[in-house]
Order: sequence, then structure tokens, then C-alpha cells
Amino acid sequence: MDRRRDQLAEFLRARRDALTPSEVGLPEGRGRRTKGLRREEVALLAGVSVTWYTWLEQGRPINASVDVLEALARTLRLDDAERRHLLTLASRPAGDSQGDVDDLTDAPDALVRLITAMEPAPAYVLGPRWEFLAWNRAQSRLYPMIDRLVLPERNLLWVIFAEPTAQALVADWPEQARRILAEFRAGTARLGADPQVVTLVEQLRAASPAFAEWWPQQDVAGFETRVRRYHHPRAGELAFEYQQLTPSEWPGLRVVCQLPLPGDDSAERLAAWRSMA
Repeated sequence: MDRRRDQLAEFLRARRDALTPSEVGLPEGRGRRTKGLRREEVALLAGVSVTWYTWLEQGRPINASVDVLEALARTLRLDDAERRHLLTLASRPAGDSQGDVDDLTDAPDALVRLITAMEPAPAYVLGPRWEFLAWNRAQSRLYPMIDRLVLPERNLLWVIFAEPTAQALVADWPEQARRILAEFRAGTARLGADPQVVTLVEQLRAASPAFAEWWPQQDVAGFETRVRRYHHPRAGELAFEYQQLTPSEWPGLRVVCQLPLPGDDSAERLAAWRSMA
């Protein structure tokens, strides 16, 4: 069984377990021993055979049409991000890759100049596995530890879950961490069983109790612009609009910029301090 089918099976089981019969118009019944919906109930509502759906949840090498996957998405009450995740896991051929972008160890010069021009807004470039490829001086002032990190710890997911100064810096850490985790799962689904992603997940399970608890829950989310708040030890309480861009020339990369809010002086106060690195 390849890892891609494992991921699909785990996702389907988690979403099935998250639903109750009443949510899909079925009676609760007595003596129910399983949480969530039964496989038989999902198969009935989606219009597929119980055997076929069982095989899908077991990770067997069977094919599913887009129409059937859409029916499963409706039955499991998946939102847009979860639906796209389901289609990605079910349709991506094993061994597929993103080409040369996977091999980048540094950000393209054009993107480095782009984030430099974004000063005084903190900005950085992420690789396909959410590794930091480049960052500007404002980002170093916001999070000084970034200048000291070495691979493989120079990764946004590792920083959020396993780097203590980052956890102290990010306001509302549990909410933000769970959101980033859900976005990471959606954003890296096309990589399948990429060895570096698998290793990162295994290391985070050992290093972070929160990650070990939340990862099996299979939460998925698309990126949403939002306000990020920080408890900065020198510049005080900071707030930025968290925005993300995908360069058309390098679709496997992400440019993340934390924009100043209208009428707020967070960027100016941050710029007044030297990096603590």
C-alpha cells in the first residue's frame, strides 16, 4: 500500500468519525458502538457499495471517479478546502513530483528582491515543504531566531510547534498553530510520501505533544488572510495582516508578507529595534 492511499484512507476515516447520524439526517439508533458514521451509512448516502467504500478506507488500489469523490465529499459534509484535499489524495499518481522546484535550496533572486522591497513589513519565502528559503530584515527583527536555525529545523511548521521562542512570540498560539497545521496538510498533499515531509512529521510527533495530538485529526484548511498578533520582547504588542502570494513562475513556492494595518504603528516600532540575533 503506498503512502498516498494511506493518507486518503486516514482522511476518510477521520471525516467519517467527525460526523453524527443526525447531521446527515439519519436516526441515532440504540447500541451504536462506533463514533461518527458507519461505513455502511456513508456508502448508502454516497450511492456506492459498502465493499467498494470499505476498500477505499483500507487503502486498497482501486480507482474512484471524480463524480464518486464529489458524492463522498457531499456525504461527509466537506468544505471547499477538504474537498480539494480529497481530490488531490485520490487523483495524484504515485511518484508524481513538482519538478525542479523541489530541489531549490535558495529562493530565486527575484523573490529575494521582492521581499526586500516589502520592508518594513516582515516577509519570507517558503519552499514546497514549508522550509524557509529567504527572509527580510524585518522578519529577522520579528523573529530573531530565524537567523540561527539550520536545516531541517529551518521550517515554518517546526518553528511553530517545536521552537520555544516562537511559541512565546505568537499570540493566541493554540489557535494559530492549529490553523497553520491544517494549511500545511492541505498545502503539501500533492507531495504524497515525500521523505522529507514524512521525516518532519515523525520528528514533530516526538518533539511536540500538541502536534502529536492534532495531526491525526486530519484537519485541512486553505489559506485565509488574517491578522496575526505577537508579544515581541522589545517592540511590544504587534499586529500585522498575514498575506500569502504564489508566484506564477515558481508555483511550488510561497511568498508570505505581514502587512502593516491602517493606523497601526507595529511596523515602525519593530523597525526601531535591531535584531536580537
